[in-house]
Amino acid sequence: MSQEINIHGDVYFGDVKGNIPHGMGKYTWADGTVYEGNWEDGKMTGRGQISWSSGTSYEGDFSGGYLHGFGTLTNPDGSVYKGSWRLNIQNGLGRKQYSNSDVYDGCWKDGMHEGSGKYAWSNGNMYIGNWKAGKMCGRGVMKWLNGDLFDGSWLNGYRNGSGVYRFADGSYYFGTWTKGLKDGQGTLYTAGRKYASFRKFDKKKSLITDGSSGRSERFRDVERNVGRSVSEKITFSGFFRDSGRISSRRLPPEDEYSVGDSTREFSASENTDMLSYISDEGEGELDYDSSVAWEREYMQGVLMRERVKNNPGTKNKQHNKSLASEVKKKSCVDIFEGHKSYYLMLNLQLGIRYTVGKITPVPMREVRSSDFGERARIRMYFPRKGSQFTPPHYSVDFYWKDYCPMVFRNLREMFKLDAAEYMMSICGDDGLRELSSPGKSGSIFYLSHDDRFVIKTLRRSELKVLLKMLPSYYDHVKKYDNTLITKFFGLHEITLRGGKKVRFIVMGNMFKTELRIHRRYDLKGSSYGRITNKDKIDEGTTLKDLDLAYEFHMDKSLREALFEQIHLDCKFLESQLVIDYSLLLGLHFRAPEHLKALLEPPDAKHKSAAPVDDGLASGELSIPPKGLLLVTHEPSSVSTAPGPHIRGNTLRAFSVGDKEVDLLLPGTGRLRVQLGVNMPAQANRKVSQDTSGSAEVELFEVYDVVLYLGIIDILQDYSMRKKIEHACKSVRYDPKTISVADPKFYSERFIKFLEKVFPVDS
Repeated sequence: MSQEINIHGDVYFGDVKGNIPHGMGKYTWADGTVYEGNWEDGKMTGRGQISWSSGTSYEGDFSGGYLHGFGTLTNPDGSVYKGSWRLNIQNGLGRKQYSNSDVYDGCWKDGMHEGSGKYAWSNGNMYIGNWKAGKMCGRGVMKWLNGDLFDGSWLNGYRNGSGVYRFADGSYYFGTWTKGLKDGQGTLYTAGRKYASFRKFDKKKSLITDGSSGRSERFRDVERNVGRSVSEKITFSGFFRDSGRISSRRLPPEDEYSVGDSTREFSASENTDMLSYISDEGEGELDYDSSVAWEREYMQGVLMRERVKNNPGTKNKQHNKSLASEVKKKSCVDIFEGHKSYYLMLNLQLGIRYTVGKITPVPMREVRSSDFGERARIRMYFPRKGSQFTPPHYSVDFYWKDYCPMVFRNLREMFKLDAAEYMMSICGDDGLRELSSPGKSGSIFYLSHDDRFVIKTLRRSELKVLLKMLPSYYDHVKKYDNTLITKFFGLHEITLRGGKKVRFIVMGNMFKTELRIHRRYDLKGSSYGRITNKDKIDEGTTLKDLDLAYEFHMDKSLREALFEQIHLDCKFLESQLVIDYSLLLGLHFRAPEHLKALLEPPDAKHKSAAPVDDGLASGELSIPPKGLLLVTHEPSSVSTAPGPHIRGNTLRAFSVGDKEVDLLLPGTGRLRVQLGVNMPAQANRKVSQDTSGSAEVELFEVYDVVLYLGIIDILQDYSMRKKIEHACKSVRYDPKTISVADPKFYSERFIKFLEKVFPVDS
C-alpha cells in the first residue's frame, strides 16, 4: 500500500516496508533531485529514472543506490551515454555522443576508453582500434576525411612503432614512428607501380618487413623542404578528455550499435564488421603502376637520407617460379606461387570471420541430419574489390566453403568457446604462424598467435573421412566430456580460379598448457620405423615409440579413468574403420637437474646432469625437486576457465579418498587435474650400471612429471590403398610391427602398448 513519508525535508511516496521505501515509489530530495522507480530495503535497486537539479538525468538499472547495469545518462550540454555501468562509473560496452557531435562506440573501464573501440570525430576523421587510459594505444587504424589512412602501432595517442601510411592519391609509406614522427628506416612507393607484396610486422625488430608503400612526388618535395611528413601535422592530444574502454573480447559493430534495451546481447556477428575493417584496410597485396620506390631514413621526423630502390618485379619473377616448383614438390599447396603461405593465411582469416559472424546470430538448436554431409555448407565468393556481402581485401580472388557450419557452431559451444574470442585468436592482428616442419603428407600447419588453435591442410581423402564420421564424432564428444580425441572447431575449403583447392581443419592445441612441455612423444604402438635419429633430437622434437624409455606410474583412480576413456575412444575409432592414430604425450619434468637425461640415448649411463631451467610456460623458474602433491579440489584456488585442451570434469584420486583433486606444485602453483591435462605421475627410467666389469645391475631413475595427452591423427581410414600397403609390407616385415593394420588389430595393439607405458602398480 502506498504511503507518503517525510524524511528530513525529503518526500517519498510509494510502497514501504516498515518505515523505509520498498517496491515502487517516488523520492524527491530537498535540492530538487527526483528518483522514480524500484526500491529494495531503502535503496534504489532495479529499474528507475533519476533527474538531478543540475539538469542531468539517468534512466536504467540501479543496485544498492548506485547506477549499476545498463542505462542512459543525458547531460545538460547535450552529451548522451548509453551502455553499461558499474558503481556509478561507465564500465563495459557503451556508446557516447559528445556535445561536439563526436561519437565513441566501444568498451569502457573506470569511465575511460580502454581496449577496443571506434571514435568518430564530427569533422569526419575516424579511429578504430585499441585504447588505453583514454588514448589510442596498441594496434589501430586512423582514417582522415581527406582519404589518408594510417594502419599500425600507437602509444599514448601518437603513432609509435611499425605502421603503414596510405595517402589519398594511392601512395604508401611503410616504416616506423616515434611519438607521431617518422623515425628510422622506411620505404616510400609512389602511386602507380604494380606488384604484389605484403606487410608483416616483425615483433622483435619493431619493423615492417617484406612490405611496400607509395607516395606522390608532391609529398616527397614537401618532406625535403619541411623535414617531416604532412601527416605529422595532425596531433591527438586533447581529443579524449572524457574517454572510455572496450574489452577486446566484445568489439562493437562498425555501423550499428542499438542500445535501447538493457538486456541486449552484443553478438560476434556485429563484431565482424569492425574486425574486417581493421584488418582489411592496410594488409596484403597492393597495386601500383610506376617504376620508382624510395628507401628513406628519418630521425625524429627529419629526412636524413634517401635513395632510389630498384624495381624488384622483373628480378623476382623467375625466383617466384622456382619457388613455386619447389613448393609443389614438398607440399600439397602448390597454388600460391612465391607467396603461398601468406595468401593462404589471409584467405583463411577472411573466410572464418565471414562464416563465424554469419552463423553466430542464428538461434541455437540441436543439429539435424541435414546439417551433416558435403552438401551442408556455406559458399561465398571473395573478389578482391569486395562485393555486397564481402569486404575488399588484398589477397587473390577466391571461393570460400564452410562445411557443416551448424555442427561446428554447436561443437564450439559444447567446448565452451566464445565466438568473438575464437575469431580474435585466429583472425586477430597478429595473424597465424606457420610451423616449420610439415608432416609426411605435405600438409601445412598454422598456429594461432595465442597458441590455442592448430590449423592443418587436409587431403581430399581426409576431408571425406571427417565428413563421413562427423555425425558419430558429434555424438561421441557430446556423450563423453572426458574424451581424449582431438577437438575439431571448423572445416573449410578455399578454391581459386582453375579449380585448385585447399582444405583446412581447425583443431585445439593440446600443448597450450600452464606448464612448459620438456618432452613430447607420438605413440602408435607399432615398432617398424618408430625411432628418431638421436643426432636430431632437441627439446622441440616429437619422439616415437622406440624412443620412449619411461614407464609412468599414476594414482589408481587416475589410471582407471584414463584407460576407461582410451577404451571408449578406441572403440569409436574402430567403428569408423580409422587407423594410424596416435597418442600425443607431453611431459613436464619437475626435477630440472635431471633434464640432461632427456638429451641422451635411452641406453646411456646416466651419472650426472647439469641443471636446466624449468617452470611455467609463461616464464622460467628454478624449481627444486620437491615432488608433486594431490590435494582436495578447491575451485576458488585454481583457474577453471575452459580452453581448447581442457577435457571434461575434475578427476578423482584414490589417494585422497576418491575426491576431486588439484595438483599442488611446491613453489609454483595449484592446477586443476583433468583427463589428459595436469595429470601427475612418476616416470621410471631403466638404467644399467656396471658394478664389476662384467656384471650389470638394473636400476631405476624416478622423476616427478606432469602429463598432457590426447589422441590425434584420426582421419586415416582403412581404405583399399592401405590394405594393399599392409599386404606389401607384410611380405618384408612382421605384420605386427608395421603401423598399417586392420582397425580392430590396430586398436588392440594400441591399448596393449599403452598398458605397458602406464602399468598397474602392484
